[in-house]
Order: sequence, then structure tokens, then C-alpha cells
Amino acid sequence: MYRFAHLSDCHLGAQKQPELRELEFQAFRMALDDALENEVDFMIIAGDLFHSNIPNMETVKRATLELRRVRDEGVPIYVNYGSHDYSPSNTSMIDILETAGVIEKVVRPIPGKKLGLEFTVDEKTGAKITGLSGRSRALEVDYFRSLDREALEAEDGFRIFLFHSAITQFKPVDLADMESVDLNLFPRGLEYYAGGHVHRKGCYMEEGYGPIVYPGALFGSYAGDLEENARGEDRGYYLVEFSEKAKTPEFRVIRPADFEYMECDVTGKNSRDTALLIGREMGEHDVKGKVVMFKIRGELSSGRTSDIDSAWIRRELESRGARVVQINRHGLSTREIQKVRVAESDIPALERRIFREKLAGLDIRNKSLMKRGDSLAVDLLRKLENEMAPGEKKEEYERRVIEEAEAVMGVNLDDDNR
Repeated sequence: MYRFAHLSDCHLGAQKQPELRELEFQAFRMALDDALENEVDFMIIAGDLFHSNIPNMETVKRATLELRRVRDEGVPIYVNYGSHDYSPSNTSMIDILETAGVIEKVVRPIPGKKLGLEFTVDEKTGAKITGLSGRSRALEVDYFRSLDREALEAEDGFRIFLFHSAITQFKPVDLADMESVDLNLFPRGLEYYAGGHVHRKGCYMEEGYGPIVYPGALFGSYAGDLEENARGEDRGYYLVEFSEKAKTPEFRVIRPADFEYMECDVTGKNSRDTALLIGREMGEHDVKGKVVMFKIRGELSSGRTSDIDSAWIRRELESRGARVVQINRHGLSTREIQKVRVAESDIPALERRIFREKLAGLDIRNKSLMKRGDSLAVDLLRKLENEMAPGEKKEEYERRVIEEAEAVMGVNLDDDNR
């Protein structure tokens, strides 16, 4: 019997607050430690190892040391791109780590009329691993449509299909708007389907397929993820035993910190009553040593939302020993000042919706731009988030950003226009 660990969506470098960034990294280290203690033969990371294809150098340095430690134990690490660490030119940190022999990418296309995929064979276990990378806005669905599924289904042995996409049939109800790939576009009959992208764990058994598994986010990259942690969502990875078939995967909980969730509905209250309500709510929770996620929502009957003093809430909770305090006021409004509210838990979808609303208020005559402007803006935003690469000079970085922006917008600016 062999054993492997299936992780996904580590999103290293996502957290900006130092304490949360440290917890994010602790979760990664704890998962690797737990997998090694369980004597895995190899590990799989199903996309979004990093939050960006060019993460900051401190994140890269720490991640590389951890991955090297695993590799030095004789445990290979197989990966694909996620939508965050994807690079069309093979120049992301994933590629640099592969070149250094720390990890191995398993998405290896075979030229032909259909998209063929070569299997990577794990030397010790004989497991055969292949798959597709994730791209923003589920552009990978075109790869699935052209995939030579018959060739993958005809291969013998223990086969793992790695992917970074939501599957239409298994999307959580509240993520119904998330772009996805239909299960019928996946090759049938493989022994294990290692998923990423959906930030919640799930293990699905469907006739004609091996286990279809999502470990979910390892810690959480967005405030919504952390809020789910505080509301009881377990984070971790799947441990999988197999011989000819995979046994039922075991979810291993990784918890680098305790969370506490608070919520106040202030609908119909003025700002003074709201302060009293918040004070009572804080008094009912033990926050010592915990990451506190405090959600304040509803429509004030009078006063301004700025009357709700976040600094006071934070001081109060920290004085009671809270380790980190995150306050979510996005659902807070007042009758006196109408705000635009957007209910969305899928951040890319939220960004697109905001851009769509902004575009609707502009006088743009180009119908094509009106139709795809939201997606264009989101893609451009992703490129502008990229940081400088190791050893990259400022002028090189600026030129790369411009070129990537040109590629997104489909234009080619000459030097005089730059």
C-alpha cells in the first residue's frame, strides 16, 4: 500500500498582515510535517501554491526551504499551475522551482490534433500523474474541450488527474456564479482526481470515476476564507492510500490558530445603540489567543457608518487577548447614505461585478469593450499585482508589466507612446 498527500490553494504570500502571513506559512509547514510523519511516498499540490506567479522574495525563500526539506526526504512534489500562479510563458516561480529540482510540473502536452497529455510516472510507486493547469476566468475549459480523453482512459495503471477548476456538478450553492467545467469533459475511469481552486474541502464519488477530491484552501487567502474558518470550516489536506485503487481519502485538519466568529446585525439601530450592541457581543466571547473575525452588517436607522469605530473595537478585543482582529463592514449601510452593495463570496466574480457596474455608468460606444471590459479589467488587475522578480531591474520590471498589459488588452504600443 502506498500513500500520498493532496494539497491545494496554499496561496503563500496572500496575507498582508504580518501575523496572518505567519499563520499562513505555519499552516503550510504543518501540512508538510504531518504528511512526512504519515510517511507519504509523494505529494501533490493542485495549483495556487503561491498567491501570485511572482511572489515576494521572503515568501519564496521560506517556501523553497520547506519544499527542499521535503525533497531531501526523498518525497517528490508534483504540481500544476493554479489560476494565481499561472504563467503563459513558463516564467512563474513554479517554473523556477522546477528548474531548481524542488518540484515537478506534470502538465506536459503532446502535440497533435487533440490535446494529448503525457503521464509523469512516480519512480517509487509507479503512479501515473497528469492533468491541466487552471487559468483565470476558467479559460482552461478550452483545454478540456480539446482534450484527448480516450488516450488518457486507455492508459493502464494507477492514474491521477490533476486540475485546478470548479466542476459544474459539485459547486456549492452559494458559489453558483463561479465559472466551472462540466464533469463530462473530464476523462473517465481514472483512479483519482486531484482538484484545486474551490476553497472548500469536498470528496465526491461518481459512477465511472475515481474519487474526485478538493482539499480546499490550506489556510485561506481572502477575508471570506478566514471568516469561514471562524465559522467552523476545517482546513487541511487529504491523505490518500492506494494500491490498484484509491481508498477513501482521509482529511487531515491543519489548524495553526484558533478562530472566533462574531456578527452583529445593526438593522434599524442608530449608531449609539449599535455601539452598545457591539460591546455586548464582544463581552460574550472568549477571544484570548484567537484570530477574531467580526462581521457588522445591516442598515443603520440614522447616523453614518463611519460612526462605528473600528479602532475602538480592535483595541477592546486586543486588550482581551485577541491575537488578530479582522472587522468586516462590507454589509454595513445607512438610510442616510445609500451605498452600492454587492453580495458575492467569489472574489474574482465580485471584482467583475464591480467593474460591470462601473462600465454601465460610462459612455463607451465600443460594444466589444462593453461586453468584455469587466474580464479585461480583472485580467489587467492581476498583472498589475505582480511584484518584481528576483534580480529583475526596475526598468525590466516596468517593461514586463507594460508587455503583459499589452498582451491582456491585445494592443502593441510603440515606444513613442509609452
